[in-house]
Amino acid sequence: MILKQLSVKNFRNYSDTNLSLSPGINIFYGNNAQGKTNLLESIYYLSFTKSHRSFIDNNLIKNGEKFLKITGIMKDNNIFDTKLEIFLNNEKKQIFIDDNLYKKVSEYISKLNIIIFYPEDLDIIKGSPNIRRRYINSEISQFDENYLVVLNNFRKVQKLRNDYLKKINSFYDYDNQYLSIINDYFIKQAILIYRLRYKFINKLNEIVPSIFFDLTKLSGFHVKYINNFNIENFDSISDQELTELFLEKFERNFDSEVKIKSSMFGPHKDDIEFYLDNLNLKNYGSQGQQRLAILSIKLASVEILKQIKNDTPILLLDDVFSELDDEKKNHLLKYIDNNIQTIITTTDLKSIDNSIKKKSKLFEIENGNIICEKMEVDDNE
Repeated sequence: MILKQLSVKNFRNYSDTNLSLSPGINIFYGNNAQGKTNLLESIYYLSFTKSHRSFIDNNLIKNGEKFLKITGIMKDNNIFDTKLEIFLNNEKKQIFIDDNLYKKVSEYISKLNIIIFYPEDLDIIKGSPNIRRRYINSEISQFDENYLVVLNNFRKVQKLRNDYLKKINSFYDYDNQYLSIINDYFIKQAILIYRLRYKFINKLNEIVPSIFFDLTKLSGFHVKYINNFNIENFDSISDQELTELFLEKFERNFDSEVKIKSSMFGPHKDDIEFYLDNLNLKNYGSQGQQRLAILSIKLASVEILKQIKNDTPILLLDDVFSELDDEKKNHLLKYIDNNIQTIITTTDLKSIDNSIKKKSKLFEIENGNIICEKMEVDDNE
């Protein structure tokens, strides 16, 4: 998969920028706060229809402007190019594929597959479970086009169930038949999510240990899926058994749920943990180990996408080289120098090996403008 062209209008500090990308390695370089990360964010937004840096879409519109528009021309395994476009103003967000308006995000996402690594990704390990669930949801939505549909269905029925729990004043003051209908649909959607998440984590654990070992020379790295039922292998339990576990939890904890007016059990309570042998990296790992753990799972996600979609995603690396020693850089290079379009940001070109720069397309960025674009670098640069 290749993003051939990118057009960014009124996004962050960009007024009207157009660039043609190399199918190999692209490097955005320049001083801090010039717009390098903003360009990566625009590609992420084009892929996921949301930002990885802001929860408020309108914050992305350039100050003083009334709208933003991002357009990309991509090519995957198909013969023909595909045009993707997002338009946003204060009233609406519209998404287009080949100039055709799409109303369902689930039909749009997964067209442009990207894997991004940026400094704040450390929060996947160090932050709250909600951050880790967002990460899982973003990754799986690229692997399985039905995942977002199921997830949205679950969120709707979760809200419906929570709203009804808020209306119950006592154990007897509720419609048992109505609640049973809600519970039934809640459980069905929850089980689908559990199985898709388990499948992803299981696949991740097939690939990520060797990548982490390549980067660190440490063995025993793995990811653990945490759920309400402490189930380690969802392949070993039937839907009926899971349904019975849910119903038992609902019955036993009904008073507590009514008291807190919220659903206590389900995939909205899921978490993942990162282990090096038996040590939880959140509590016992160094920041360097945590950073390399996240980089490893992102590179593993690239391999999973290649296997499932028979195509390579686009890899976005935001200032990743600045904190790696030469040995780790060399190990990373074998993953990005393997027929995958990669876009790298850096404040210091010297932090990137000349062998990489000489086969990269370089974009110098200053104050939301591309002031220089070239394919070769000087030996003294």
